[in-house]
Amino acid sequence: MLIPGYENDPLIPGEELLALPGFWATHLLLLAEGEDFEPEPTLFGADDADADAAYEQLFDSAAWPVIQLPVQNGHQILIIFCNHPDDSGVDYYLSHRDWDHLAPLASIDGHFSGPGLAWRELAHIAGHPGDGPGVTDRHARLLLLLPILGDADLPADTVMTVASALASIGTPAEARSGLAEAMLDHPFWDGETWYFEGAGSPLRGGATTSTSRVLRCAGSYSPRIVPLRLSLEQDIRLAEALGTAELPPAP
Repeated sequence: MLIPGYENDPLIPGEELLALPGFWATHLLLLAEGEDFEPEPTLFGADDADADAAYEQLFDSAAWPVIQLPVQNGHQILIIFCNHPDDSGVDYYLSHRDWDHLAPLASIDGHFSGPGLAWRELAHIAGHPGDGPGVTDRHARLLLLLPILGDADLPADTVMTVASALASIGTPAEARSGLAEAMLDHPFWDGETWYFEGAGSPLRGGATTSTSRVLRCAGSYSPRIVPLRLSLEQDIRLAEALGTAELPPAP
């Protein structure tokens, strides 16, 4: 595989790794850890040996898996396991075949940056895959993107939606709601406020006329605190792909 910025790295397609018994435990275990909750691989349908085997493959310094999620209107989300020998992590990017750059969403490593998606966007992306190679199952897409969620305004059915996705990977019925709650209250960053560019940050006030239909994040550690370099047409197509094309009414 050849991805701008990773030309000298040993990238490999990673979608097949989702079939490993320990994949989800490896991908999500840290997300669920908290002061009052210590998750085990069994909550993700795996045992310790499964999780160890999956970890070795996902974080092999000789082979960096890349998981692709096709998104509507020709967009794509790339999940890259950056397996530097002494500094592994996972980078998330948004791309489009007509763009000349990758748009960073978040990084899960020693220098966390994020969040990368609001819940409204994550839920839409999960249920509306685009054309092209990569993961299209809605439950898998939701769980793959959950680590980069950060949203202070979660709807009432969010826990139930995540619990439904956990059911698809073998989480025991009695543990689904508790595990979903733990992962939504994860240690990477606090829930952040999202707003429409041009409408003014809700933390700082501002004008009420939006110039973009793509959300921006008010969190200072999120790559999405700055606007994407997009034309008006690109902005509209991306907003459709993220589920934010319909603007809320002006106050």
